[in-house]
Amino acid sequence: MPALSILASLNPVTDFQTMWHYAFFQHAFEAGTVIAIMAGVAGYFVVIRHMAFSAHALPFIGFSGATAVLLLGIAPILGLLGGSIAGALGIAALGRRVSQRDTQIGIVMAFSLGLGLLFINLYSGYATDAYSILFGQIVGINTSDVRLTLYAGIGVLACQAFLYRPLLFASLDEDVAEAKGLPIVFLGITFMLVIAVAASFAVLVTGVLLIFSLMVTPGATAQYIARRPQHAILISVAIALGTTWSGLFISFYTQYPVSFFVAAEAFGLYLLVRAVSGALKHHARSDALPEPSAVVVAVTSSSASFKPSRGIKASTAGVRSACVWDRIMMKRGSTPSDASEPGLGV
Repeated sequence: MPALSILASLNPVTDFQTMWHYAFFQHAFEAGTVIAIMAGVAGYFVVIRHMAFSAHALPFIGFSGATAVLLLGIAPILGLLGGSIAGALGIAALGRRVSQRDTQIGIVMAFSLGLGLLFINLYSGYATDAYSILFGQIVGINTSDVRLTLYAGIGVLACQAFLYRPLLFASLDEDVAEAKGLPIVFLGITFMLVIAVAASFAVLVTGVLLIFSLMVTPGATAQYIARRPQHAILISVAIALGTTWSGLFISFYTQYPVSFFVAAEAFGLYLLVRAVSGALKHHARSDALPEPSAVVVAVTSSSASFKPSRGIKASTAGVRSACVWDRIMMKRGSTPSDASEPGLGV
């Protein structure tokens, strides 16, 4: 945006006020906020369910729909949304182990992209809207696009809030969740539809080719920072919002696309967090060298008496059981050495 860059004063407050005078920047910030929240929440579940490739494939499948509706004079975002939803239903029909169907998904994705390129060549008018689907053009959306994005965001967030607990349970351990009676197939289909909607609108910011920047990278980064799912989701949303807002702001000073800055910032933050996490783990392992102590001797002695048949070859499970037994004895007023015969302590 060379014309706007001339107006930049390198004063963030003044520049933001200048930016806000332009309607397309207002629309970009409004839509970008909703899209970042959608992508941040859905992206966390995409990561823990190992469905990154599926999330990447849906916008490619939707791209053929976006280019097809151009021939009919319909807005590309509607075709992208319809194609992504159709792709989501098709992927869900592959069965429960979607993460293991990369070959089939990749074949369909490649065919859909080729189909989209064919439709672009058949289109006689300007295909600017279709190419913006590939690379993102959030500063080009209008008021109706912002309104449609808001409605979609409310629907996606409401659906995920309603399914949060069963979806989280099924994402962490699908076999146990099925044994508990959870509707695994229904959850899988519903979540694929959620991804389809969220990814379709995330394309407005990053484009199809950089969809990982909002749908996967923030969630993957959050996993290195927080262990609790609620905290990780909040961090994922914060990263998506931060990269989107800063990408829009930085683009005010340059002529380069917003999607580049969003992708570069998300990737750089991921590398930084992963490097710091790896350094902290290495430091923790180096500080955790085993040293002989009275506690270790007591546990070893108790474990040998607790599992007499194993003797000095007591397994790790036996040591853990002995530790639990020692705690029980201590609470009842005995010492670990008194537990050489468990029946006496009771």
